[in-house]
Amino acid sequence: MLKQRIVTAVALLLFFLGALYFLPAIPWMLLTLLAVLVGAWEWAGIARYSANGRWLYLLMTLLLCLGLLALGDAARNAAFAASTLFWLVPAGAWLAFQWRLKHTVAMAGMGWLLLLPTWLALVYLRQINPNLLLTLMMVVWIADSAAYFTGRRFGKHKLAPAISPGKTWEGVGGALAGVTAFSMAVVLWVGASWGIVPAFWGLAALSIIGDLFESWMKRVAGIKDSGTILPGHGGVLDRIDGLIPTLPAASLCIAWMNWGVLVK
Repeated sequence: MLKQRIVTAVALLLFFLGALYFLPAIPWMLLTLLAVLVGAWEWAGIARYSANGRWLYLLMTLLLCLGLLALGDAARNAAFAASTLFWLVPAGAWLAFQWRLKHTVAMAGMGWLLLLPTWLALVYLRQINPNLLLTLMMVVWIADSAAYFTGRRFGKHKLAPAISPGKTWEGVGGALAGVTAFSMAVVLWVGASWGIVPAFWGLAALSIIGDLFESWMKRVAGIKDSGTILPGHGGVLDRIDGLIPTLPAASLCIAWMNWGVLVK
């Protein structure tokens, strides 16, 4: 199982890096849209839609993505703001009180709130600079990996046992330590402001919330993985849960708040 996970992870990374740095803008947009549509299909499964309902949700997601793209910067930034507001305020309460969302329309809207801003962020950040997008994604990957290994080695105090029993506060500490080391390397390598350090801490915290949120939605649905498309890793949502809150939030900071220290 571990070997399968490693092989899949390496293959995905190589494919992603090739696409990130060598695909023209339109093929990149279509490739990331395809990934988001797979995520939408998986979300429709979490929502327990019928087969026809899943196809309808897929079609509506496609139309909404293209519609937001056509509406331009204002719609894109509004999507980033809506996503960031959700993750900063309601998402934490959602997890704390373990709310359950079962209404069909509400589940559809929640899926769009998660997925549409993520796709727009993938397009927007890569358009600015592929290195910028890769750096932000690395924050999430490093936080996740550091949390996993630190939690396995030192974990004793459960973070959210009713949601994800394997996660610990020691893992959170490991995630922040790993991200701190990475942010300092970024400062020294590209000459970015030291303000990157707390900014990356914030992104790491959001990634943990995103991971917990997806875990809770799967637990409510009674499933272990969002899908089976990635051998050893589950579905697309299982791989991007930490990116869903972080990329739109970073995009909002860059677009509206002039958080452009990495844009060089």
